[in-house]
Amino acid sequence: MKEVTIGKNDAGQRLDKFLFKTFPDLPASILYKSIRLKRIKVGGKRAAIGQVLCEGDRLQLYVNDEFLGQAQKRELFHAVPKALEIVYEDQNLLLLDKPAGLLCHEDQRERRDTLVNRMLCYLYEKGEYDPAAEQSFTPALCNRIDRNTGGLVIAAKTAAALREMDELLRSRGVEKQYLCIALGRLPKERDLLRGYHTKDEAKGLVKITPAPREGARTALTEYRVLDCKDGLSLLLVTLHTGRTHQIRAHLAAVGHPLLGDTKYGTAKQNERYGERRQMLCSFSLRFPDLPQHSALHALSGRRFQVGQVEFLSRYFTDYQNFPIRGTEDEC
Repeated sequence: MKEVTIGKNDAGQRLDKFLFKTFPDLPASILYKSIRLKRIKVGGKRAAIGQVLCEGDRLQLYVNDEFLGQAQKRELFHAVPKALEIVYEDQNLLLLDKPAGLLCHEDQRERRDTLVNRMLCYLYEKGEYDPAAEQSFTPALCNRIDRNTGGLVIAAKTAAALREMDELLRSRGVEKQYLCIALGRLPKERDLLRGYHTKDEAKGLVKITPAPREGARTALTEYRVLDCKDGLSLLLVTLHTGRTHQIRAHLAAVGHPLLGDTKYGTAKQNERYGERRQMLCSFSLRFPDLPQHSALHALSGRRFQVGQVEFLSRYFTDYQNFPIRGTEDEC
């Protein structure tokens, strides 16, 4: 028999979800059969599959030891660079300013130096994260941006904050604004672009078309032109939907790809400027009013923005000092 005590970051999960994460070698068939035959109990009493666990609950598992090996956390964060730009921090959350060129999560080419590993290293050295003490939770990024896009990324230190932020982002409760430089002059000073988004998983590309088609999802991209010069437009973009590569693909679809974007633009369009990385920054996040009991309450009604946007100094020097005209910095 194995006994497990539910910690703070394990609480609030369904029993089956917790067990799947904590014991990855436990087959679903064995898990559900064990619950049905009362071989898995909570506080000595019969457990239900969908039972929500509370801090301090004691689980008794009368299951073969071969199925109860716990996942070994890969501690790749110990040797990563210490560079981490923190815009905001409280006991539950971090708002990070990711530099362009850094991955949020590992991929086939880079496993170690990622934003999430730099964040884990920071929390470990502060004494706020101990992998050995956690059974099913690891601090995580709540949103992600492309490697070559810089700007704000939200990270959750606790399971409660992660669940609440995931739901807030899913319900479009956080207003996201981006700064970018587009090629050419857009036809309107301000507009809400509507398109229909499809994704080619094999090629890692998306396409946005003006008319609906099978399998396409609506994409809503609002822009405001802040300045134009030298064949370039500086835009403040508000996302009303959160599709993959939405800004890059949508602006390219209307004939104004981002400066430096080699995926949705062309080498010929960019050769005059010599840029090979899209000029795009996740610039601002505004949070809605949140209830007092929320793990996110400290963010209630606040807006946070990046202090410096590297590419502005090269093309729009009038905007290198923030706040951007027409916005209000509340940090």
